[in-house]
Amino acid sequence: MSSVAGLKQSVLQANLDIVRDKLVVATFGNASGIDRNNNHIVIKPSGVSFETMKSEDMVTVHIDGSLIDHHLRPSSDLDTHLVLYRAFDDIGGVIHTHSTYATIFAQAQVPIPCFGTTHADYFRGEIPVTRSLRSEELGERYVTATGEAIVETFSNSDPLEIPAVLVAGHGPFVWGRTPKEAALNALILEECARMAWHTMQLNPQVAPISSMYRDRHFLRKHGAHATYGQ
Repeated sequence: MSSVAGLKQSVLQANLDIVRDKLVVATFGNASGIDRNNNHIVIKPSGVSFETMKSEDMVTVHIDGSLIDHHLRPSSDLDTHLVLYRAFDDIGGVIHTHSTYATIFAQAQVPIPCFGTTHADYFRGEIPVTRSLRSEELGERYVTATGEAIVETFSNSDPLEIPAVLVAGHGPFVWGRTPKEAALNALILEECARMAWHTMQLNPQVAPISSMYRDRHFLRKHGAHATYGQ
């Protein structure tokens, strides 16, 4: 299997994973992946049903935005994905959904606090919200401007320590080193958002766990001396 064919298969699977995990309804979601060796990005085609999608339907685009194949149109969110791949050198997959609880936080423009170790195992701190897009950003550059607002939000943060963001008034974007990892992060993000929502209902004054407690859990999975897993 060629590297492009392999990437198309992994991107297809990531798209199917987010449907299986009920993070997507209708066509409100997309996944992509990148081959850094040749700067080729593979992304879900626009408007194609998840039920009928095949690996050969995935669309290949150069990181500069030029189409490599023309059989289907790429996702309408392509330009956001492109901005993230250009800015975050270590990511290999990007996913956008409108999963319910994460989108509730995005619409309320409220970050998702790190209330417990489930969150801390995957995200080293709260999930941030981007600024609202300005009126001049809502025209032809809207999709690109969305990506730029995400990058701006991470100007002082490591995107692999907090591989998710809430776009104000819109919904979540997540990423990972691979499309498969990005799909897992999308699932965990939604679960953390759901738990945070209910935690805040039970105790509106609840505070996030301490940074020491948070880092103890995050670093055992992701730190230089990780002890969790094989």
